[in-house]
Amino acid sequence: MRAAETPFMAFWLDIAEFALKAALIVAALGALFAVVALIAGRMRGGESEGSRLTVRSLDQRYEAMAEAINAAILDKKALKGLAKARRREAKAAAKSGERAAQKRIFVLDFKGDVRARAVRRLAEEIDAALAVARPGTDEVAIRIESPGGTVTGYGLAAAEILRLRDRGVKVTACVDQVAASGGYLMACAADRIVAAPFALVGSIGVVAQIPNLHRLLKRNDIDYEEITAGEYKRSVSVLGEITPQGREHFRGKLDATHEAFKRFVQERRPGLDIAKVGDGDVWLASEALGLGLVDALMTSDAFLLAARGEARLYEIAAQQRKTLAHQLFGGLGAEARSALESVAARFVGAPK
Repeated sequence: MRAAETPFMAFWLDIAEFALKAALIVAALGALFAVVALIAGRMRGGESEGSRLTVRSLDQRYEAMAEAINAAILDKKALKGLAKARRREAKAAAKSGERAAQKRIFVLDFKGDVRARAVRRLAEEIDAALAVARPGTDEVAIRIESPGGTVTGYGLAAAEILRLRDRGVKVTACVDQVAASGGYLMACAADRIVAAPFALVGSIGVVAQIPNLHRLLKRNDIDYEEITAGEYKRSVSVLGEITPQGREHFRGKLDATHEAFKRFVQERRPGLDIAKVGDGDVWLASEALGLGLVDALMTSDAFLLAARGEARLYEIAAQQRKTLAHQLFGGLGAEARSALESVAARFVGAPK
C-alpha cells in the first residue's frame, strides 16, 4: 500500500478494480456470443427472421374443458352415456356431410402499439384466412386491442381488413378493452363491431405533438440551420423556428387527415351522426351502442361461444421466428444488442 492511501481508500480501489474486470469479462463474453450468432446465421445461408403460422381448433379447446369438468362431476355411467351420445352425433353429421359444409370462423388477434407494428403479422394471418375461406360462408373475427397510433400504420391495418370484405368474407371486430383512434379506424373496416360494455371506443380525431427547442438554442447562442427546397418541405421542426405560416400549414394537414378519418368511418357506418361523434371524444361501449359506434355488447369470448353451435372455430396466429442472436440477446435492450452485434461484425467481416 502506498503511503498516500488509507485502508478505506484501498478497499474501494479494490472494489473498483473488481467491477472493471467483471465488466470487461461480461463484454468479452457478449462479443463472443455475438460472433457465434453471426457465424451460425451465415452457416444457415443468411437465414433471416420469418414467421411461423399456427392454427388451433378452439372447438377442441372447449371440448377439452368440458371433458375435464364432466370427468370431475359425473359418475362412470353418466360419462359412458355422454360419450355414446357424442359418437352418434358425430356419425350422423359425417353421414349427412353437415360437418364438411359447416361454417368456419377464423379468429385473429391484433394488439396494437403506437407504430402499429402488429400490422405485418395481421397481414400474414389474413393471407392465411383468404387461402381457405369460402366467400359467403366463412367468417373472420378479429380481436382488436389498441389505443391508436400512426395514421399510416392503422390506415394500412384497415386496408388489410378490407381485403377480406372485398373477397366476400364477413368480418367481425371484437373489442374487449379498447379500440380508439386508429384502433377504431381499423374496427370500422369490419362488417360489424361487438364490444364489452366497459370497452373504450371512438376517439375519431388526430393529434400531433412536436417539441420545439429553438428558443433554448437561441438563448445559449447556438445556431441551427435547416436547408430545404420547397416552401412546405418542413413546415414545423424540432430545432428550427416554427413560423405562423408553417404552423398553419401543418394544422391544415391535420384537419385534412381528420376529415379523411371521419369520411372513412361514415362510409362504413352510414347510420352514424359523424358530426356528433367525430370530435375526438371516447365512450364506453355501453354508451357507444346508442350512438351507433358499435353493433352489440358482448365480450369476444361470449361471441365465440354463441357461434360455436353453428360454426367451427379456428385461431390463426403468425408467430415471429427468432434468430440465434435474438435468442441469445433477447433480454438485452435494442441498443445493447446492436452494439454487441456491431462488435461481432468486426470479427467475422461485414455481411455479404
